[in-house]
This record gives sequence, structure tokens and C-alpha cells, in this order.
Amino acid sequence: MNQDNVQDFLRELPSMREDLPFSPEVWQKLFVQTGARSMASLEDVGQTLSVDQGLTTRILSLANSAYYGLQAEVRSVTRAAAVLGMTEIRVIVLALSVDGLTKSYAIPEDFDLGKYWSHQFMVAMLAKELSRMTDVGNPDNMFTVGLLHDIGKLIIALKRPDDWLAIQELAEDEELIDSVAEENYWGLDHAVVGALVLKSWDLPADLVEPVNWHHSPALAPEHFLESNIICLADAVAHTVEDPEGFYAEKVEELCSDVEVDMDDIMETAEEMFESDDVEQFVKTLS
Repeated sequence: MNQDNVQDFLRELPSMREDLPFSPEVWQKLFVQTGARSMASLEDVGQTLSVDQGLTTRILSLANSAYYGLQAEVRSVTRAAAVLGMTEIRVIVLALSVDGLTKSYAIPEDFDLGKYWSHQFMVAMLAKELSRMTDVGNPDNMFTVGLLHDIGKLIIALKRPDDWLAIQELAEDEELIDSVAEENYWGLDHAVVGALVLKSWDLPADLVEPVNWHHSPALAPEHFLESNIICLADAVAHTVEDPEGFYAEKVEELCSDVEVDMDDIMETAEEMFESDDVEQFVKTLS
């Protein structure tokens, strides 16, 4: 890959903040208001989101979807936040934001968006559970990171579809995982791409850095414990999806690094995989 083309690609990434389905300032304010230490009220969150009627409509549509199974319809963002919780509202907005990117660019025919979201959600659930098991990070934040961890893959596919296809062919021909094929192709992987975009969206470091280092947590200058959690959650999810794949060999080593019992987390992952939670979540975005 020509390095000039790589640099052109990297320079374009910050401009993707303009592709968000709502103002980046709304996004940033929401993350502050729904943070673990925030003193913001439900009314504050409702007011922040209500400035964008289109966003409000999508939030209410998802909040009233079968995935959440509410007994009564919610008709305001403030009520949705009261019923679902502020963290869940943030997750909804996050999912809408990433999904909104697919409306701004043509997605390659071979990119399986349903499979992408299924993996993201699986990793998010596992990261949240691992955070609870290890007392590392905030479980809700770790869920958010899990839902974001592979956004770089989606961005490469949307912004550079020909390169994405070439990387897929390289991975298949040489039997490489995606991150290694990306490194071999153009000297950086999807984790770096994703982190650069998320940073341009003004997300805090405790969300961005674990995305950046989830394939090489030992190199993380900060938030390396959280990066370890995402790395393990990712490996476990891949292993459940493909028991004979590359990641199966890594799970035991990563469990040792994080100090969790491999049988426990694999059993938890298999239960998650067999439940209908993942499928329902993906349907909320379709």
C-alpha cells in the first residue's frame, strides 16, 4: 500500500465527525452527562437530546423495540432514561451514531453488517461481565468500549472499500486474522483507525485507549487493564463463534493475564451466544 495513500486516509478520519447523525457537541455533552460520576438529572439528558428531533424519534423507536420489552410505551427521552437508565440511553445513541455512518457511505457488498453488530454486542456483554469479575474499569464503560472496539473495521470498509477487500483477500490467502493482515497491508490496524475517529469525536481517553490497544494491550501506556479486558472479551467471542479458529489458542493465556477462570468465562459466553439477546439487539438497528 502506498504510504501517501495511507496518510491521505488518516487525514480524512477526523472529518467523519461531520457524518454523525447529530451534532458532535450533543454527543460529547451526552457522554459527560451519562458518565459514572455525573450529577446530571434525567431532565438534563432529555433536554440535551431533544434539541435534535430526528435523534429523539430514533431513540424512542429503539427504546420501544422488542429488545427492551417495555410493558408500556415511552413517549419522551426523559421517560426512556428513567425506565432504561442513563447508560442504556448512551448505548442507544452510540449504536445510532455508528449505524449512521453506514447511511453516509456505500458499504461493500461483502461486508456483513449483521455479523459485525452481533460480534460488537457479544464483546460488549462479555467486557461488562469481565469488568464485574475482575473489578477492572466501570462495567458500563467497558460495555461501551466493547460496542466500539471494531469500529475501525467498519470505517475502513466505508471509506476505503477497495483496500478493505484487498485486506480480506490477503487474510484469506495467508490465513491471517484481520489485524495482522491490515498491518501487513498498510502498516496499521483497525484498532488505530477506530481510535483516531473516536478521539476526533471527543470521547474520553478511558473509552478511546482500550479500543486503540485491544490487539496489543501490553503496549498500552494507559488503561492497559481495560485494554486487557477488551482483548480477552474479543478473543472469547471469536472462539465461541469459531471454536477451531486462531483465537481459541489465545484464550487460556489471556485468562491468565486477567486472572479469570477460563471455564467460567467460556460458559458465560456460550450462554450469551445461545440467548436471543444478540439477535434482538441487531434487529433494533435494522
